[in-house]
Amino acid sequence: MAFVEINGIKKHFGAGDNKIEVLKGIDLEIEKGEMCVLLGPSGSGKSTLLNIIGAIESADEGTITVNGEKTRLMNEKQLTRYRRKHLGYVFQMYNLIPNLTVRENIEVGAYLSDNPLDIDELMAILGISDQADKLPSQLSGGQQQRTSIGRAIVKNPDILLCDEPTGALDYKTSKEILKLLEDVNQKYGNTVIMVTHNDAIKNMADRVFTLRDGEIRKNYINENKVSAKDLEW
Repeated sequence: MAFVEINGIKKHFGAGDNKIEVLKGIDLEIEKGEMCVLLGPSGSGKSTLLNIIGAIESADEGTITVNGEKTRLMNEKQLTRYRRKHLGYVFQMYNLIPNLTVRENIEVGAYLSDNPLDIDELMAILGISDQADKLPSQLSGGQQQRTSIGRAIVKNPDILLCDEPTGALDYKTSKEILKLLEDVNQKYGNTVIMVTHNDAIKNMADRVFTLRDGEIRKNYINENKVSAKDLEW
């Protein structure tokens, strides 16, 4: 049994003439520790699928099974525990708490975990030790995203869900953030599921899924994996 199993996931928005089928029966399997890239144009349903895996949205049909546990059978309290225990999120727009310092933002993530990573070690890996006492408004976009990754990963989650994590960043900073996600995946063994419309990012993945019009068009193991630092676009 795969670590993450996605079976028959369907989702629509709207009703009647305005009904839009966003996901049309998605089947995927992801192994523990894999770096997965979910590619597709805007409106293909990739962020919706990520949100369903993360139990932020619910599916109309189908099941998500993580390590043998089906999210559909969970009540709200169990879902909260599932998110807390299994998941870390990295968003395009960082979503940091503005009146907390870098260290305090990361501590919020640690507080939600039974088994948090060492914050000082993590900040050193992230390259933000010097910014520990600064507020988000005093940071560059890249530093804010590093802090956001820190908050997600300090929980030591099984699965790191990344929605366009480089979407708001320039080329150089994007590559630094991708290298960081690669390092985190290799050091801590988290399963990473990254949504992006940047085709080049697929080259650093173990597994690649391409989504178009709510359906999986490609699903393959990447035999010629490239390090994040060697990506070009």
